[in-house]
Amino acid sequence: QVQLVESGGGLVQSGGSLRLSCAASERTFGRYVMGWFRRAPGKEREFVAAISWTGGTTLYGDSVEGRFTSSRDNAKNTVHLQMNSLTPEDPAVYSCAADPRPGLTSRREYAYWGQGTQVTVSS
Repeated sequence: QVQLVESGGGLVQSGGSLRLSCAASERTFGRYVMGWFRRAPGKEREFVAAISWTGGTTLYGDSVEGRFTSSRDNAKNTVHLQMNSLTPEDPAVYSCAADPRPGLTSRREYAYWGQGTQVTVSS
């Protein structure tokens, strides 16, 4: 069982930046594909980003492409989501997810999920 804990959410002004982190309990973290998703009130869960085992390959959702960047530090069992140029369309609960199967797509499934961290953007 992999436990994931997100942090770094909060309130930021439109145009500002936040950096989310996701810490994993699994010592073989380096063999998990990591994903980021978000869910806003009344909306379906939306794919945000995914990062490969080594961090060498990333994939982003259309709405965040060019503004968000995912990275990982396998030595620290942590994945990050740097969010820049935040807009009033970005507020949501952001969750990270992990899965040991390879492959990056926006529609793949993940075995483990964190509880999420709230991001709020003021206009």
